[in-house]
Order: sequence, then C-alpha cells, then structure tokens
Amino acid sequence: MNLENKLMALSRYPNCNLDIKTMKGEYKGNFRIRIGTIRIIFYPDDKSKIIYIDAINFRGDIY
Repeated sequence: MNLENKLMALSRYPNCNLDIKTMKGEYKGNFRIRIGTIRIIFYPDDKSKIIYIDAINFRGDIY
C-alpha cells in the first residue's frame, strides 16, 4: 500500500486495519503508521471526528 492509499484508509479510523502504534516521549498521545521507511504521526479528535496529521517523513528524520 502506498502513502495515498494509507491516508485514504486512515480516513476510516478506527476501522482502518492499519499497523497503528501508540507513540511515547515527545509524541505521547499521538499515533504512528509505518509505510516502509516513512512514518505518519497523527492524532484523532474523537469528539469532532477529525484526524490531525502532525508529520509525514522518513523514520530517521521524524524521531
């Protein structure tokens, strides 16, 4: 699955069937999705049903 497909799947969060992990440290409270060496850092606002993306970058550059 490429980046565009993962973002489209993320729009169905939490029913998106992606490898989502909880973040720690600086990004505590956020989640990450892995696409090869690329990471998407995001947090969902369950109340307004909006997903905010904090960052999309290569693993070594993002954390």
